[in-house]
Amino acid sequence: MNIELDDGYQFGLGAFETICLKEGKPILLNWHLKRLNSALKFFNIKKELSEKDVLGWLETQLLVNKISIPNLHAMKIMVSSKNTIFKFRNNLYSENDYQKGFKLSYSNILRNETSPLVYHKTINFGDNFLAKKLVDDDSDEVIFLNTKGEICEGSLSNIFFVKESQIYTPKLCCGLLPGIVRRFLMTHLHVKETSIYPKDIYQMDECFITNSLMGIMPVISFEDKQYFDNTITKKCMKFYFDYNLK
Repeated sequence: MNIELDDGYQFGLGAFETICLKEGKPILLNWHLKRLNSALKFFNIKKELSEKDVLGWLETQLLVNKISIPNLHAMKIMVSSKNTIFKFRNNLYSENDYQKGFKLSYSNILRNETSPLVYHKTINFGDNFLAKKLVDDDSDEVIFLNTKGEICEGSLSNIFFVKESQIYTPKLCCGLLPGIVRRFLMTHLHVKETSIYPKDIYQMDECFITNSLMGIMPVISFEDKQYFDNTITKKCMKFYFDYNLK
């Protein structure tokens, strides 16, 4: 694999997508490509990927390299001005993760809601990578606050809360990536976008996080707040699984 040292690989001015595969087929591919192409347009990169491009690469890998479909769990697409890279990757989330649920804590890094980079899935991913590494506890995911003290998103996830059966999630303008599973839930379910502050988590009945590889992950604790109910979370998990993965 030859990589040219363009602005993407020298300064992070490029975009990527990580896509879940089910029986060799990319889940919600159209939405992933719309987000990717939007980021490329933002960076003024004169490229646009289509479903034909992605499916053609997958077909080539299966036919030429004789890769077994059951071993395919996820794929990653990385695009910069001079590079377009496709690769397979593992999905590291296990059934045990869903059974035990995740523990969350706050990151000491603030999310800058005024930065346009926050709203695109860019290869400038340093804050996200360092956020979990710099937290010295046993949390499974760390959550960013923005400069106003609002909860915005996790290092690898979007966050949701449930209160009296109503689902809430931070507003996009709080400084977060518009996740694909987030979009799915907001398209098919009644989800309210709002400002959520650290004090508010103690009034919530449930909490869960999402991304394309984990789907929907139950949360059992957020700092010192424990969540014992997951009724709505389980309904969301089943709905997402039945719609996309079953």
